[in-house]
Amino acid sequence: MNEKQVLDVLRKVGAVITGSHIVYTSGKHGTAYVNKDAVYPHTKETSELCRAIAEEFANRGADVVIAPAIGGVILSQWVAHHLSEITGREIFGVYAEKLENGDGFIIKRGYDEIVADKNVLVVEDVLTTGGSAKKVIEATRALNGNVIGLGVLCNRGKITPKDVANPSRLFALVNVCFDAWNEAECPLCARGVPINTDVGKGREYLSRKK
Repeated sequence: MNEKQVLDVLRKVGAVITGSHIVYTSGKHGTAYVNKDAVYPHTKETSELCRAIAEEFANRGADVVIAPAIGGVILSQWVAHHLSEITGREIFGVYAEKLENGDGFIIKRGYDEIVADKNVLVVEDVLTTGGSAKKVIEATRALNGNVIGLGVLCNRGKITPKDVANPSRLFALVNVCFDAWNEAECPLCARGVPINTDVGKGREYLSRKK
């Protein structure tokens, strides 16, 4: 799939939001958002997107696909499924969970034994800062897993391999760049445009402002 085809799929399922007032995870404000949660209920479209990621990494010898929980779990399952079909061998799909203190990710539930000493493809939905993907890569390497790449639906933060602990390949189905402003400089705030509380961190932002 080329980027236009990917964007067409994302728009079809209502995952691309424009002309709104979004608060991003970084705390900055902007007008556009890629809502990956709008994709997952549509299994056909999710499968198509994940197959495109699988095709990109089909010849890199992956044994396991891992993703950060929660949303990434769906991606790891679909990408592993398609890699298994393409390669003719079983590729496992697992996930990493956030540590209770929120500072990193841990691979447990027996998945640590599956990941240890294997070739591992890390997948993620949207890269904004790349923080979650980086921590999953680090958790994988702590088990001596060989990270053969990072595959994502959307890179919207101009993230480079260096930003995410240097996987041997970083591949995004689509790369987008949204304008973003600090709150003090946000023209939407200056005009009194209401915050979108359905996506992003708008609800949390308004709670803190009260």
